Amino acid sequence: MGSSSTQPSKKYQLDCQYLKSCFSGDDVNNKQKLVELLISRSQQELKLIQQTYTTLYNQDLLRALAGIRRNDTFADLVYLRLSEPQDRDAEIVRDALFGGRVDLNAVIEVACTRSSLELHSVKQAYRLRYNSDVEQDITLKTQVGFKEILLAVLKSSRKYGSRVGRSMAMCDAKTLYEAMESGAFVDWKAIISLMSERNTGQFKAILSSYKELYGQEFSKFLKCNKCGKFGKEIRAVVRGIQYPERFLAKQLNRARQNGNAREVVARIILSRLEVDIKNISNVFAAKTGWSLGNLVRKEFNTVGCRNRHALAADFLLGLLKRSC
Repeated sequence: MGSSSTQPSKKYQLDCQYLKSCFSGDDVNNKQKLVELLISRSQQELKLIQQTYTTLYNQDLLRALAGIRRNDTFADLVYLRLSEPQDRDAEIVRDALFGGRVDLNAVIEVACTRSSLELHSVKQAYRLRYNSDVEQDITLKTQVGFKEILLAVLKSSRKYGSRVGRSMAMCDAKTLYEAMESGAFVDWKAIISLMSERNTGQFKAILSSYKELYGQEFSKFLKCNKCGKFGKEIRAVVRGIQYPERFLAKQLNRARQNGNAREVVARIILSRLEVDIKNISNVFAAKTGWSLGNLVRKEFNTVGCRNRHALAADFLLGLLKRSC
């Protein structure tokens, strides 16, 4: 009994020694071994590694990585992998809003592909980390249109504990239809109000009921001429809520076409590993003819950057192989 209870501790101590060695020097062999170790560790084991690191070195591992991650791609990925999901998402939103040019796609990605419970946790983490309210910051940094839609989605996260009700979903689907068919103009106020008062699970049920009642997706109705630009913006958000794997595959493809996919690839893989990365990978392959692994190789193994990004590529590819 005694030897088995101490064995995990020794294992995590060794992991911590590799971490300390790799990020305080240039030992390539140790770094390759660290890649293999981190790929094989579960989320719970990663938490134990962080605890062990603090015990051994009297230093927070994430704080140590934070000091070098901006100039070390592999360290950045390890930092993101070790971070709690709500902290990682809070940072994604903060960087998207205040990292220079506002990255609206990244904000929409977090707001629309997370559950109401997850969004509630992200809002709390954001407030704790940045002493600021995410809804106020979105109001400050985004333009009319998406601003109103995103605030409605974030407000709905307060209903994270509500159960999904089919009869309510059918009634709400009729409300959506009436808002669309209320005359020459769409009743956007009614639609936004509904989005703000129903959690993600309930809103998905509404969209399913809408198709059942009226024969096609609500998002297709939003493509009609009278919906205009605001309808296009709501459609993007609705599609993200209803089909997150399709939305994220589209994010990857857009970034691939723009030639700046490295950050998007890392963000989506690391945030969706334990959620739906296999589905995203399948949708992406069906849409583009590319495997997600080949996109990683293209973005992280570019000519002239092989040595700089090789470990990051190996890390992401290993995580994909384990999850897909």
